Amino acid sequence: MATPYKHWREERDGDNIAWLTLDRADASVNTLSAEVLEELDRLLKDIAASPPAALVIRSGKANGFIAGADVREFTRFESEAEALAAVQRGHQLMNTLAALPFPTVAMIKGFCLGGGLELALACRHRVACDDPGTRLGLPEVRLGIHPGFGGTLRLIQLIGAPAALDAMLTGRSLSARAARRLGLVDHAVPERHLLTAARETALHPPRRKPLAWWKRLASAPWVRPWLGRYMARKVAARAPRNHYPAPYAIIDLWVQHYDNPARMLQEEAASIARLIVGRTARNLVRVFLLQEDLKGLARDSGFEPRHVHVVGAGVMGGDIASWCALQGLTVTIQDRSHETLARAVQRAHDLFRKKLKRDRLGIQAAMDRFVPDPHGHGARRADLVIEAIFEDPEVKRELFRGLDPETRPEALIATNTSSIPLEELAPALKDPARLIGLHFFNPVAKMPLVEVVHGRPTARERVQQGAAFARRINRLPLPVTSTPGFLVNRILMPYLVEAVVLYEEGVPAPVIDKAAVEFGMPMGPIELADTVGLDICLHVAEILSRSMAIEVPAPLKQLVDQGRLGKKSGQGFYPFRKGKPVKPQVDRNYSPPADLQDRLMLRLLNEAVACLREKVVDSADHLDAGVIFGTGFAPFRGGPLHYIMTRGPAQLRQTLEKLQARHGDRFAPDPGWRELEAQATQQQEEEPA
Repeated sequence: MATPYKHWREERDGDNIAWLTLDRADASVNTLSAEVLEELDRLLKDIAASPPAALVIRSGKANGFIAGADVREFTRFESEAEALAAVQRGHQLMNTLAALPFPTVAMIKGFCLGGGLELALACRHRVACDDPGTRLGLPEVRLGIHPGFGGTLRLIQLIGAPAALDAMLTGRSLSARAARRLGLVDHAVPERHLLTAARETALHPPRRKPLAWWKRLASAPWVRPWLGRYMARKVAARAPRNHYPAPYAIIDLWVQHYDNPARMLQEEAASIARLIVGRTARNLVRVFLLQEDLKGLARDSGFEPRHVHVVGAGVMGGDIASWCALQGLTVTIQDRSHETLARAVQRAHDLFRKKLKRDRLGIQAAMDRFVPDPHGHGARRADLVIEAIFEDPEVKRELFRGLDPETRPEALIATNTSSIPLEELAPALKDPARLIGLHFFNPVAKMPLVEVVHGRPTARERVQQGAAFARRINRLPLPVTSTPGFLVNRILMPYLVEAVVLYEEGVPAPVIDKAAVEFGMPMGPIELADTVGLDICLHVAEILSRSMAIEVPAPLKQLVDQGRLGKKSGQGFYPFRKGKPVKPQVDRNYSPPADLQDRLMLRLLNEAVACLREKVVDSADHLDAGVIFGTGFAPFRGGPLHYIMTRGPAQLRQTLEKLQARHGDRFAPDPGWRELEAQATQQQEEEPA
C-alpha cells in the first residue's frame, strides 16, 4: 500500500512503538522544509488518533539526524507578517509534539542542529550515538537569527541558563558525550547499542532529574537582569549590537520573559520574524549559501586523494601537511633540513593535541600518517604533490624539473605560491596542464579558504581535482586565474597599504584599526599586517606594485629592515605579549580624519570591482565568497560587491572621485564601476512598483 507521505514513514513494532523516520525526498540531508513540517503535522494527528505505547523519531539518512530548517526558504519571506505566520505554524507543531500523552524519543545519529535539535527538544527524551560525527547545537546566530521553534525556552528549561545561553550565543555544537554531561541527552551510546537504547528509553522512560540549585538560581528574576547585562557585554566584545542583533535578542527574551513560558514563546516568534527579514540575517543567509556553492564546486570530479607529498617543511608547508594528516590523509613531508622537519613534526603534534584533545589513539594515528621524508621518496606514490618552498621562480622551476620524472603522470602537481603566475612555473613540467596553484592562508588550521589557481596551460579537470582536494580536507575551494596576487591578496593589499599610509601621515594605529572594526572587519588592518607578518606583506606589496597602483610605504620597509616582523618576532607596528598586540592609549582630544574609513574600505572595494571586471573569478558571488572567507570581510554586509550594490555604486564611485581629487590617483575609480551602475539601474527598473 502506497504511503501518503513523501518524506516520512511510520512503522509500528510488536511493542506498539511508533517508529517515525524522516528521509527527505530528493535531498542528501534532512532539513525541515515547509513541506516536511506540514507532513509531520498531519502524521502527528494520525498518530494521536491511534496512540502508540511510545514514539521514536529517527533519520533515514546515513549522514545525520536533521541539519535544521531549510535555509533557502528564509529568503522567500517578503514581510515580517509572512515570516511570523510560518514561525507560528512551527511553534504549533512543536507544541503538539511536546504535548503528546505518551513517551517521545529522538534517536540522534550525526548532526542534530538548529530546528533539528528544537524538534528533539520537543520530545521528552533524547538518545545519541557516541561517535565523532554526532554534533548537537543551535547555530542560528551565525545566520543572524535565533532558535524559532521554541528552542530558546526549552533548552534553558532542560540544561539551565548558563550552558544553554552559551550554546545559543556562540552557536557551538556539542559531542554526544558533552551533551550527556549537560543533560541535553539521556544516553550517549555506541552505534551498535543506539536502537536498543531508543527502544528501552521509549518503554522505560528515565525520570527527569531536577536542575541543580545553582542552575535554577541563574534564572531567578532578580539574577537575570544582572547576568543578562554581563552576557551582553561579553557579546559586544566580538559582535556589536548594531551589526549582529540576534544574540542580544536571545538575552532579552530570557531576561524579560522566562517567568512566563507561554509569553516567551510568543515573543520568540515575534523576535525571529523581525530578524529573519532584516538586512543582517538576509546577508548572513547569503553568506551561508555562498559557502554551500563553493562546497559544491568539486562534487562531480571523482578525484579521491589518499596520499599527499609536501615539499618544504617551513611553517606553511608543515602546517599544510599536518592539516592534511589531521583530515585522514597519508602525508609525506620533504625538506633538506632535519631541524626544519623536526620543528614541523612538533607543530603537527601540537595541532593534533589541540584538535583531538584527550583522544590518544586519534593523536597517535594522525602522527602515524605524518611521515618525515627527507629524501622525497613519497613523491613516487602520491596522488598530489604540493610545493611549499620560498618564493623564487627559478628555484621552484628547478624543483619541478626534479619532481616531474619522480611522480606518476596522473598525479596532480600544485604550488602554494602567493604571487608567482603559473605561466612562469609550468614550462618546468613535461605536462604543464597538470600544474595548479593551491594557495592556503595563514594560519592553515583556521582559514577556511583555498584559492585553486589555474593558468593558461592548466587543464580544466585538474582545477576540478584541486577543488576536490580542498573539500577532502574540509576547506572551501575558490577557482581563480593566475594573475598577480590572485584574488584575496590583490584585494587586501591596497587596503593594508592605505592603512600604513595613514599611519605614516600620523594617524595612530589603534584609530586606524578601530575604523575598520567599526565597519565590520574582524580585526583592523594594522593588527592584521602584524599578524600575517610584515615581511610577507612587504614581499607581496613589492610584487603587486609592478602591476597595480601600489607604492610600498616607507614605514613597512623600515620595520622589516629592523627585524620587526610583527607577531612572529614579538614586535611590529605593535609590541606583542603572549601573542596579543599591546595597543597604546590614544589622546582623548585626537580627532581622526573624516574620510578615514572611506580611504580604507574604498581601496578594497575599488580593487574588488577591478577583479570582477578582469574576471579573476567566475562570478560576483564567487568574488564575495572569496573575500569573506579569505579576509573575514564583514559577513553581515554580504560581501564587497553585494555591499556596493546595496549601498549604491554611483554614490560610492562619486566618493572615490572626491578621494582621488584629495589624495591622488590611487583612488581613481576602476572602469568596472560604470557597469555596476548600469546593473543597479536595470534592477531598479525591473523591481515591481
